[in-house]
Amino acid sequence: MCKILKVSSSGYYYWRKHPIGVRQQNQHQLVNHIHRVHKQSESRYGSPRIADEVREQGIKVSRNRVARLMKKAGIRNIVYKKYRVQTTESDHDYPVAKNVLNREFTADKLGQNRSAEAMGVGHHGTGRPAILPLVKGGCF
Repeated sequence: MCKILKVSSSGYYYWRKHPIGVRQQNQHQLVNHIHRVHKQSESRYGSPRIADEVREQGIKVSRNRVARLMKKAGIRNIVYKKYRVQTTESDHDYPVAKNVLNREFTADKLGQNRSAEAMGVGHHGTGRPAILPLVKGGCF
């Protein structure tokens, strides 16, 4: 049987002779409490709220211990992002930038259409756009 389970015979007999420790039993009970609170909250509570709920039940526990046990047991809360209405208001009085390129990004000859200049990227006296070192990896 030890060969099938891939354990040593001495390890098997040690496991059979020694019962589960008190700390491990307490930890197992605490994980059951965490599961129960997590299920009652419909998977919305994280470790701080679950720790508070378990403390209210009279069990002395820290948030870090709850977080560690939740991670070990694979318990995660569901994070819902707040719904935000995203609209574009085209009827406004704000100034609109002029369309310099008119969506034509191709050029007949070299240097005719400088997209960086149209976007307002300066040269800083080097004759090259200031964004060029970032593109070529000069900052890394």
